[in-house]
Amino acid sequence: MAGSGRRRWHRHNRRVHVEEITDPADERIADYRALTDVELRTRWEPPHGLFIAEGELVLRRALRAGYPPRSFLVDAKRVDQLGDLDTGDAPVYAATPDVLQQATGFHVHRGVLASFRRRELPTAAEVLATARRAVILEDVNNHTNLGAIYRAVAALGVDAVLLSPSCADPLYRRSVRVSMGEVFAVPYARLEPWPAGLDTVRAAGFTVLAMTPAPDAVPIQRLTPAQRERAALLLGAEGAGLTAAAMAGSDVRVVIPMRRNVDSLNVAAATAVACWELGRDDPL
Repeated sequence: MAGSGRRRWHRHNRRVHVEEITDPADERIADYRALTDVELRTRWEPPHGLFIAEGELVLRRALRAGYPPRSFLVDAKRVDQLGDLDTGDAPVYAATPDVLQQATGFHVHRGVLASFRRRELPTAAEVLATARRAVILEDVNNHTNLGAIYRAVAALGVDAVLLSPSCADPLYRRSVRVSMGEVFAVPYARLEPWPAGLDTVRAAGFTVLAMTPAPDAVPIQRLTPAQRERAALLLGAEGAGLTAAAMAGSDVRVVIPMRRNVDSLNVAAATAVACWELGRDDPL
């Protein structure tokens, strides 16, 4: 609307102002500044209690999961496609692609961003109390791998994810996007202290299965029914694998048998294969 800087969504019999942003330095969109700067974002987002969702599918999943929105930032040409959203009291901002790129630091080709409030994390014991299978990650600090792991565990029936203190943030934008929003579907917690916290997992009735390419490890398909029943898969970072201390805190060392002299799989691929194997007899 010329001169007013506002447009309107018509939803649920009420009007919602869509505020137009013309300056990429506008403080109203400070949540979205420099989204490609990982160091800056990891210093900004958790302390401010927020995370960024990119893309319509992802932000809808965040809303369905109950995360409260702080604001929405939308390509002005895509405003109408989100007109059915219940934004609550969160402001809706619209801008041209050029302004979006200058503010965020990249071409927002999905055209839709949202800032959400984080929720307080449960404890590891709380997450495990209702879980049958879990995945435990040590030092996984690649956001792409982390997002792919969450997508796999959500699809393959894992009930909980536990993260060592040094793991990356599952709610970082890249992790959320790669997971297709499945980070919202699987309960997770930080496991502290590390690796002594593995005792908490064992006390909850789980068998801790350390994934390793070691030649003397048990092939995963040969685990006993008791070892498979309440399994907690323990995986380390890409390349480095599990630390000796984490390995010592496990119950069984497990390997995915390889062919053609391949040493190991990418950590996300290994997680998917192991989760499928453990759940292959589960009813769908």
